[in-house]
Amino acid sequence: MLDMEKLGKLAADFGFTAWGELDMSTLEFKPEVRDMCEANTCGQWNRTWACPPACGTLEEMREKVKGYHRGILVQTVGQMEDSFDIETMMETAANHKKNFDALWDELRKEWPGLMAMGTGGCSRCAKCAYPDAPCRFPDKLCPSMEGAGLVVNEVCTANGLKYNHGKDTICYTGCYLLD
Repeated sequence: MLDMEKLGKLAADFGFTAWGELDMSTLEFKPEVRDMCEANTCGQWNRTWACPPACGTLEEMREKVKGYHRGILVQTVGQMEDSFDIETMMETAANHKKNFDALWDELRKEWPGLMAMGTGGCSRCAKCAYPDAPCRFPDKLCPSMEGAGLVVNEVCTANGLKYNHGKDTICYTGCYLLD
């Protein structure tokens, strides 16, 4: 049984703005999300082990999460000066990534088999080994929620977690599947 109060405190201690319990039945892997990935607006399609198509098909993603029953969503929210405040967007993304990796390391002490899905593509290596060689850090390989085929806003809403935090905010969301 997960102690969600303890996990929430841990998420706050690791610098997350918001968190919520993740009901696994709310994870719907959608082909239209993968279609957006394939359009390659982020430039990561077919370039890393953590992004499609290398991270697996939608069916493979469904199979990967099948053994998990509960998890947590974590968010980092940044307040921007205006909707063009790229500096705050980048700073918030970097803080989210740093905190996400640190909490992942902490959670693995109790749940060594946890699965994490983060924000954006993997940036662990300066140049990914894909497709010429295996991932250098397979135990740290983390697909993005979108790359997995999830609509992040829908997952948040279905789990009672706000996604839109107001005018001129930016929100980065990730999740950990624990048991």
